[in-house]
Amino acid sequence: MTISFSKAAQSIPPNVFERMDRKVLAARQRGIDVIDLSKGNPDGFPEDFIRSVTRKAVDEPANARYTPFDGKPEFLQAAANWYRNVHGVTLDPQCELFAVEGAVDGLADLFSILLDPGDAVAFADPYYPSYHCMANICGAREVLLPAREDLGWLPDLDAVAPQTWQDVKLLVLNYPNNPTGAQAPLSFFEHAVELAVEHNFVIVHDFAYAGLGVNEQQHSLLEVIEDLPEHHPARDLCVEVCSLSKMYAMAGWRAGFIAGSEQVLDVAKEFHYQMGSMITSFVQDAGVAALNSDQSCVARQAAHYATRRAIVANGLRELGHDLFDSQGGLYVWMRAPQGKSGEQFADELLDKAAVAVLPGTCFGHTGEHYVRLSLLQPDDRLAEAVRRIGACC
Repeated sequence: MTISFSKAAQSIPPNVFERMDRKVLAARQRGIDVIDLSKGNPDGFPEDFIRSVTRKAVDEPANARYTPFDGKPEFLQAAANWYRNVHGVTLDPQCELFAVEGAVDGLADLFSILLDPGDAVAFADPYYPSYHCMANICGAREVLLPAREDLGWLPDLDAVAPQTWQDVKLLVLNYPNNPTGAQAPLSFFEHAVELAVEHNFVIVHDFAYAGLGVNEQQHSLLEVIEDLPEHHPARDLCVEVCSLSKMYAMAGWRAGFIAGSEQVLDVAKEFHYQMGSMITSFVQDAGVAALNSDQSCVARQAAHYATRRAIVANGLRELGHDLFDSQGGLYVWMRAPQGKSGEQFADELLDKAAVAVLPGTCFGHTGEHYVRLSLLQPDDRLAEAVRRIGACC
């Protein structure tokens, strides 16, 4: 019997990460020692003070019950404290914050409530693949904004025609960026907000890599609207999605929050009440401890990844490879050798060097001649990967 699936189900593209997992597994089953630099799965461990709180919270009888729909009040207040202490942003935890099970969960809510079939959604190319998948499922039309190397892998917002902006319903930003590691100055966010007010579209900032970069260059989208009058239209158009996965090495625990526009959050909450689920109770308690801390644990994470980035980037540059000088996120963005596409180079590295990387085409069109290397391996394995690439290429 043939089952007729929905148009949304039929529009789901292949998951590029799952596809690479299968390639790596097949190579390892042949006895090959693959160094997997394709994953964005943090290999860290939450610090002891976070784990200690979690262990106690597991034994709390109240944590066996369902949590409040919006998230525990303590968790929402801790998120508000984090915004105030780290980014100088004041938020009302009751109406400007909402707990979700990680950034993708929050993004899925927002795509679902903001886009109808045929609506235009804009995001920079290269992009995190989930944006493309979510746009497809919603039946939305993609407006790709090519990021430029000479602009630090940011898109030129002024290169977009006014009529195109007029058609846009949603602009998705992501800085520090996956896959390039680019960071955006505050002026970039300010200009994006000016365009949103002029053309009446919502901005969603995917802030999954908050804290993992150069601190003076780390900006929340909500910093732009902090000092605006209470009823300024920009306040209704700015939303940010944060994750605890990377900042606190809590990826498997699934925790995050949506912040910003009360008008957008009101609808996102109603959608999530019906279609989503809340963060595990004791994980929220862990999040309270992490968000209310002095953030030195995040600084240590950032320094750790900076050390790893130097191992990979400096080593590959010494071999003559062309890399973007990224300082944020968990990746190195590297140009394939002359005459090769990113896909050809990725295949060559897996076949001849036993190093798995993702071709830039996994992230859109602009990355055709690039590959993304993850920093989520121990230092010695990263150094060995560089050695293998040098021997192969």
